[in-house]
Amino acid sequence: MRHDSRGLLIALCVGIGAFGSYSLTTYVKPVQAEQRALPVIPQELTSYRDIVKSVVPAVVSIDSKAKSKRILRPREEAKAVELGFGSGVIVDAKGVILTNYHVIEGADFVEVKLTDGRKFISKDIAGDPKTDLAIVRIQSDKPLPVIEIGDSNTMEVGDRVLAVGAPFGLTGSVTHGIISAKSRNLKLNVYEDFLQTDAAINPGNSGGPLVNLEGKLIGINSAIKSKSGGFQGVGMAISSNLAKAVMQQLSKDGTVRRGYLGVQIRDVDNEVATRLKVVENAGVLITRVFESTPGAKGGLKAGDIVTTIGGKAVTNGNDLQRIVAGLPLDKPVEVVYLRDGQSVTSKITIEEQPEDYGFKSSRDE
Repeated sequence: MRHDSRGLLIALCVGIGAFGSYSLTTYVKPVQAEQRALPVIPQELTSYRDIVKSVVPAVVSIDSKAKSKRILRPREEAKAVELGFGSGVIVDAKGVILTNYHVIEGADFVEVKLTDGRKFISKDIAGDPKTDLAIVRIQSDKPLPVIEIGDSNTMEVGDRVLAVGAPFGLTGSVTHGIISAKSRNLKLNVYEDFLQTDAAINPGNSGGPLVNLEGKLIGINSAIKSKSGGFQGVGMAISSNLAKAVMQQLSKDGTVRRGYLGVQIRDVDNEVATRLKVVENAGVLITRVFESTPGAKGGLKAGDIVTTIGGKAVTNGNDLQRIVAGLPLDKPVEVVYLRDGQSVTSKITIEEQPEDYGFKSSRDE
């Protein structure tokens, strides 16, 4: 009887041991399975290395120089005057570089340096001060690395971006951030379409590229909004769509030709809309019409509210400037405006704006 009890006890212990072993096995396996199921973090969340490798070779530094104007003594060699330093981005393998106008302003020639050590001297410079954009052409015996121009309109607030350039002369520097806002108008230039970013932009970054995570150019780094002149989380880049349009004209003609109406304008904000009893953002209020301009010849008057031009709706001053600047020159265009509460339609022939037009007031059109 004791023998049977001992056998039963051994059998129970073995059974319990086997159950314990099975329980341990079934306990451990889910933990191991859970570890194997940890999500794989996409590389773009941990590193921008591939994007950086593709864009940095197409980013250049630019030294702007002018010939000395002082009278030289006998046997004295002329020395170039250093004007400024900035960045640029190669957008055409044949040697077209986009940069800021203020980087090359006043230069007789520029020295362009690539990240691979190559240097080029160029006098082939063209600029557009009204947008603070310029191009420099260099000659190379082989195709140059480029950054493809993207569509800045597709960018949204929150999209991640990289800024590349030479802040404080530190060439090849890369910073990252997001698009903080779109279509900023700071009244720094006559024509503006700024992307705001918190990617660090400092002196020396001017003219360098702002790229998206496809490595495409969506802005030209241009300005810092801060009291100190250094980075404080608010940087501005000229949108690639504006830069592309200007680059194409500079490449073709060496200058940018734009149409104009010859009026001073104001947005129809809530205060204006209430006073004039119109819908807010229903158009652009004309506050002054300059003599002998297309607007004056076409019959526009102060107090008119332009709602449509060339078949395109106008909701603010930026719309009006952009539309008019892109209209064919010396051709009549249909303009719809409100006068004393009544809709009026007339034809106005758009003329080329004078070279200095718009600098006195950023709300001239």
